[in-house]
Amino acid sequence: MKPVKLSFAVALVLAAMPLVSFAQDSAVAEEEAESPFAFTVAATSDYTFRGVSQTDEKPALQGSFTYTSPVGLYAGVWASNVDFGTDVNAEVDTYIGYNTDLGDEFVNLDVLLNRYNYMGGDNASDLAYNELITKLTLGGHVNVTVGYTNDVYNSGEDGWYYAAGGSADLPWDMTLSAGIGHGTFSGLIRDYTDYSVTLNKSWGDFTVGLGYVGTDNDGDVNFGKLADDRAVLTVTWAP
Repeated sequence: MKPVKLSFAVALVLAAMPLVSFAQDSAVAEEEAESPFAFTVAATSDYTFRGVSQTDEKPALQGSFTYTSPVGLYAGVWASNVDFGTDVNAEVDTYIGYNTDLGDEFVNLDVLLNRYNYMGGDNASDLAYNELITKLTLGGHVNVTVGYTNDVYNSGEDGWYYAAGGSADLPWDMTLSAGIGHGTFSGLIRDYTDYSVTLNKSWGDFTVGLGYVGTDNDGDVNFGKLADDRAVLTVTWAP
């Protein structure tokens, strides 16, 4: 909730109100500020997943909605258009997870079970699969991630994903972040590495990010031009 500037006349009225009433209003404002619901809307020049374009190098419109309980359990949905050169035209991920600080809040743990769902065409459901993702964040700026699925890309094969990243706060509400990840697969495709560097600038509820993403040569072998290095521009609204 954004603070509201009061005129002098309104301020006098508030000063005359009983203290209990003012305290109740403050409690309500605090409760509203800590709403368990959150949503985002984003537009990006290219939806890339672990270094690989999911939209055939075309723009995407994305959105998310998440509910978080007071004990750290959360559930939500995330959606984006996709283009695989087939009738499949949308990805809708559904997820549940648990987020908590460990000890003195220096370490944050996030455990997430994500279901990758696809829509459009008669065989879209054949692409769906689950992934368990665990992420540790240290000091709010350094993170390590491990993901595992026993059915990567709905192939029946195991897939592991390991990643590390970091971020630094810059002047003028800017943030610089970088990350590197490595995916391993049990015979389906070649193991490959992806990387990214992103500069974000915030204006109130809006964030503009300019990133550079790509993969190593094995990623190029797996996915062709979809894994080429590229710049990605993203605008996100998160009220």
